[in-house]
Amino acid sequence: MNKDIKYFGIDISHLVFDVTDSDGNYHQFKNNEFGFKKFTKLLDGKSHCVMEATGYYHYQLAYHLLESGIKVSVENPLSVKRFIQMGLSKIKTDKSDSRLICAYAQQVELKLWKGNSKEEIECLQIVRALSVYTKQSTMLKNKLHGEAILGEPSKLVVRSLKRSLKQLEKEIKTLEDRLLLLVKQVHQDLLSRLETIPGIGSKTALMLVVLTGGFERFSSASELCSYAGLTPIIRQSGSSVNGRARISKIGNQKLRNLLFMCSFNACKYNKGCRDLYERIVAKGKSKKLALIAVCNKLLKQAFAIAKSGLVYDDGYRSTLVKN
Repeated sequence: MNKDIKYFGIDISHLVFDVTDSDGNYHQFKNNEFGFKKFTKLLDGKSHCVMEATGYYHYQLAYHLLESGIKVSVENPLSVKRFIQMGLSKIKTDKSDSRLICAYAQQVELKLWKGNSKEEIECLQIVRALSVYTKQSTMLKNKLHGEAILGEPSKLVVRSLKRSLKQLEKEIKTLEDRLLLLVKQVHQDLLSRLETIPGIGSKTALMLVVLTGGFERFSSASELCSYAGLTPIIRQSGSSVNGRARISKIGNQKLRNLLFMCSFNACKYNKGCRDLYERIVAKGKSKKLALIAVCNKLLKQAFAIAKSGLVYDDGYRSTLVKN
């Protein structure tokens, strides 16, 4: 904790946000532009605002503070929750949460939140929309298949389902084209180099760039693997607790699922991944465990290529990657 800094713990909800500073002062403001300006009047160059990543509610305030030159940290809700639980608090209100977030800020090492560019924000919005449309498309295809199984499906229903599916596919194509254009404007070279990794296709490379922010927010491969929730959790205590190591799954689920789908092709065509997979299976480990190890390997290869400026080479061993 820096004694020269005044910390502000912020608990945000849909309509209001509650604030407690390191002097114990409490305030409540409306979660809109008027409330943001009123809150900013309390701040100066020594202020550091800390909040949880609360879905979408924190974004507008965080960007307002960032644009006003105020230090902002947006913390993992699970980390804050664990800290609050350690305090054994029996009170759960927005006011008490803001006070505990302030206490959390004074006891941990905070990372400054830098936000995203307008292009990155649009890319993430497109990815979320694509996720919704893809699920809807799958539902419509399953429904069409189900109607066909009936033997005498209603022509009206089938035509309606096909029209909806065609419109969805058109929307998906429009969004995918826009996403590719946005990414190429900034990361054309990175996109091309990622596609040289066996097992990673053009769509996967595109999603990797979007979901990792072009790999610019990560200083090490292990940090990136933690972000994806692929790092193992060890459960051992004395002689009675000796649980199997499992991946944390505390991270970006989209990125983790994407890598798992790629791991099957990587085991066939990517020499490093294939050797790793065969080595783990030969030791009697499960195939699923081996595929998770391949996910880690793929992500580390992508990180090495992003940071080195090189293309994939089977015979090259980067100092950025450790097996």
